[in-house]
Amino acid sequence: MSMQPDRRIDPITLEVIRNGLASIADEMALIIMRSAYSPVVRDIMDYSTGLCDADGQVIAQGLTLPIQLCSFPRVMRFIRERFGEGLRPGDVLITNDPYGSGGQHLPDIYVMKPIFHGGELAGFAATVAHHTDLGGIVPGSVAIYATEIQQEGLRIPLMKLYEEGRPNQSLLDLIAANSRQPVEVLGDLRAQMAACATAERGLVALLERYGRIDLRRYIEALHDHAEAMMRQTIRELPDGVYVGEDFLDGLGEAPEPIRIRATVTVSGDTIDIDFAGTSGQVAASINCPISLPESAAFTAIRCLARVDIPNCEGYFRPITVRAPEGCLLNPIYPAACGARGVVGYRVFDAIMQALAAAVPERAMGGTEGGPYLLAAGGQWQGRSFVLNEMLVGSWGARADRDGLEGVSNPAANLSNQPVEMIEAEMPVEVTAYGLVPDSGGPGTFRGGLGFVREFRFLKDMGFTLRGDRRTHPPYGLEGGGKGGPSAHHLVRRNGETESLPTMPMRGFSAREGDRFRLVGAGGGGFGPAFAREPARVLDDVVSGKVTIEGARRDYGVVIDAATGTVDAIATRTLRENRQ
Repeated sequence: MSMQPDRRIDPITLEVIRNGLASIADEMALIIMRSAYSPVVRDIMDYSTGLCDADGQVIAQGLTLPIQLCSFPRVMRFIRERFGEGLRPGDVLITNDPYGSGGQHLPDIYVMKPIFHGGELAGFAATVAHHTDLGGIVPGSVAIYATEIQQEGLRIPLMKLYEEGRPNQSLLDLIAANSRQPVEVLGDLRAQMAACATAERGLVALLERYGRIDLRRYIEALHDHAEAMMRQTIRELPDGVYVGEDFLDGLGEAPEPIRIRATVTVSGDTIDIDFAGTSGQVAASINCPISLPESAAFTAIRCLARVDIPNCEGYFRPITVRAPEGCLLNPIYPAACGARGVVGYRVFDAIMQALAAAVPERAMGGTEGGPYLLAAGGQWQGRSFVLNEMLVGSWGARADRDGLEGVSNPAANLSNQPVEMIEAEMPVEVTAYGLVPDSGGPGTFRGGLGFVREFRFLKDMGFTLRGDRRTHPPYGLEGGGKGGPSAHHLVRRNGETESLPTMPMRGFSAREGDRFRLVGAGGGGFGPAFAREPARVLDDVVSGKVTIEGARRDYGVVIDAATGTVDAIATRTLRENRQ
């Protein structure tokens, strides 16, 4: 596709406007983080911010969650269809409905504000935040064993939270009455509205500076620029059809693998991603509304770029994403979808696996599979509490570097909750937190290490969990080894230990003094492990990431425990004998 540049567009002004829009979206994100009430928003940072133009196209997104990127365009389409010309200054819109409004799951509440200038609609401020509790059958509103969306909490159709500056108090009262944590939920909603108000001031300032017509022209040029950059990125890939296939462990005590299949077709400057062959929707809450697989797909393709593509909707244009209705990635109402996140992260891995066949030097080994979830709730010190523990941990290795550990999944931008905050507000003590030696997939470049976090319950309580990557640990690439598997253990006060399923179809009861131990999967390795330089293996041993036994077993490197040095002769012999 050939696009002639608009001679009226000054490239310096375009870059200034691009950064101005991005700064607005980032300021929105900072305001939510600093003013949110709940740990899941304030500390874990499970939220996103964006700015849309008058047509509802994303023109900037804050440095938040890539995996929520495509939910804004879908919600905006519903807003334009539902309200048309019926929006007024002072309106604020709200929804969380995955089926009627383009959302992802019920805890994610969208707060969107139309922005007017000179009496005309000029754009939209867009926010989405994971709220701590919206009712349903478990605290935190995410239960694997929910079988329909009505069991998962309060479903809010697309409607006005504020109308011309007047709050819809009945709706606010309804939301509060359906939450186990009404103070936190209403506080987080206010944080989202504050972010929207900031975006309104920022966009109006740009309109005052550049004028409505010129700013719109530059925004259109920004979309075109992003599209051109993405098309150039795609042209650098070899044409072909590439298939990636990954599996979730499955549901319950006797799990059966659940397939995620991605067929990636590269043709010239376009990419088509087809999820035909993916398992059908299930009677559990891991069904994944289409906006999340779309977001994961766009994120994976964006990761291939070697240039800084503007974070606007223009770069979506050369990419199509399809999933059959009724499959796990495009469920039909009333399928439950509260725990859908684990599936979205697996979509990223499946696409990355497919792209590794085309450009292995740009691909990444399998990740930990997204956040691991522990949720519990009840009464403590005269007030209700809800523990929403979402733990992230490790990347796969790449062609020129080891995988990262102790960081968010590459498709997200989450943070592990500070131990001190958990212990200050919840009847839970964190008794262990660290990295697991030998858990990174062996390779010329090693996968990121898995993590361990252990909790001791200070009172009797029920809890639920969500995990994965036990029977299907993160894959390696180009001869790299798999990452270490995940594990979930309930350790009773008497020392008895029970291994729990990764996706249980029931809740669990803990007694005071019981401990829950969560081990996350390590990232997949890249390249043959015996090609890793012995000095790098020694560094890993010194830093505690690989044991002396693991160095010998996985890398063929013999380390003298007494001197802390590599035995070069023994290493060469071992590697030659095991080739």
